Amino acid sequence: MSQNSADLPWKVRLFTSLFSFTFKVMIRRSDGSLNRLLLNFLDYKTSPSPDKPIDGVTTTDFTIDEDRNLWFRLYSPVFRTSTADNEVNIPVIFYFHGGGFICMAANSKLFDDLCYRLARLLPAVIISVNYRLAPEHRCPCQYEDGFDVIKFIDKSYLEVLPNHANLKHSFVAGDSAGGNLAHHMALKASKSELFNIKLTGVIAIQPFFGGEERTGSEIKLSRDPFVPMDTTDWMWRSFLPEGSNRDHQVSNVFGPNSVDISELKFPAVLVIIGGLDPLQDWQKRYYEGLKKSGKEVYLVEYVNAFHSFYLFPCVPEFSLFIKDVRDFMQKQMSR
Repeated sequence: MSQNSADLPWKVRLFTSLFSFTFKVMIRRSDGSLNRLLLNFLDYKTSPSPDKPIDGVTTTDFTIDEDRNLWFRLYSPVFRTSTADNEVNIPVIFYFHGGGFICMAANSKLFDDLCYRLARLLPAVIISVNYRLAPEHRCPCQYEDGFDVIKFIDKSYLEVLPNHANLKHSFVAGDSAGGNLAHHMALKASKSELFNIKLTGVIAIQPFFGGEERTGSEIKLSRDPFVPMDTTDWMWRSFLPEGSNRDHQVSNVFGPNSVDISELKFPAVLVIIGGLDPLQDWQKRYYEGLKKSGKEVYLVEYVNAFHSFYLFPCVPEFSLFIKDVRDFMQKQMSR
């Protein structure tokens, strides 16, 4: 690993080493294709628990479109009714998982565990979106799927959400590729009319952005086990429309082909980066681009955090991450 792996818990070191080897040698074929069968076999999936809370959270799956395999998992914290809890209302987070647009799912154990923690610790009602994956389904399928879930909730929330879910305090959030999706969901929302959802903020956790230029962090951390440069290049080639390069407007969001958002009513954004993440320079450019566009944006950096640190509650940055997300949400909701 390019980071100080000796400083990480042994379980994290083992996972990162196995992931790097398996992905490069067994899943990503030499011709650039993807071994989807093996990837699905290794990606352990979990089942929802609608009737029996797990750590104080129930989960239920809702299908929107079977043909697209478009569905979401709802995480709902359980509140006792012995006091004035009938008055309890908590924010709603539309969550988009990472995986470079090409792997993982809403019911992948790593992200299922993460959403349980977010629902319990923030607390919040989490809507974890299962979107289509590349290269079988290229851009813009993922953005269409994500916003279709938002529109479905806006229209049918009474049928699926618990009473304590407050759509007037809604956030879009995601990690890595999901952070990219979260930005574009906010962009779509700012151009659309939502009747019941008020988008209060964007939580971009080590978002996956890029461009044709090579940044200093990409070069310096080129041996990263999760997102080395050759892997991210392959992910972009697998995801972007045929014939596009990494300066496409969905990847280089403040690059030469970007969309001007200065006149749009864009929600406040929290950008979380790690000092050991090869993508950090692109994430900092995202932060600077939002500032130059006149948007409210906050940057939080954990110097010793590697890409995907938030999946491992045993690392010290995880508790800081929860506190910073909670503080950001409370600040936006207090207005």
